[in-house]
Amino acid sequence: MADLAALAAHTHDLAADAGRLARDLEAMAHQLGNQAALAGGAAGGPSFVYELTVFVLAVFVGYHVVWRVTPALHSPLMSVTNAISSVIIVGALIAAGPAGFGFAKLMGFVAVTLAAVNIFGGFIVTQRMLQMFQRKK
Repeated sequence: MADLAALAAHTHDLAADAGRLARDLEAMAHQLGNQAALAGGAAGGPSFVYELTVFVLAVFVGYHVVWRVTPALHSPLMSVTNAISSVIIVGALIAAGPAGFGFAKLMGFVAVTLAAVNIFGGFIVTQRMLQMFQRKK
């Protein structure tokens, strides 16, 4: 009997400690949330102008990189592009997969369609480029 009473008292102490830890954890989470809100509110997160600037710079860099590719490197570049598009199509299928109709599903469908066109068009262009390097019969 004495062991049961001691065990019950010990269990009660452990439950009280668990309650205190839970309250401390909740207070810390609340404080962390307040700090994150203050930091995000002060910085405002990335603004639309910032994101648009990054997008426009990426378009210019991509344009200049692609147009400076020599014909000999075109086939390997197309192969890498096809590999990237095949990874994109997997992500687009995941986005288009949820039940119901919404903006994400619509954009997933558009992404699947555009990635499929890119993949098949890339294979066609690669095939034509490889035919250019074959000897005439």
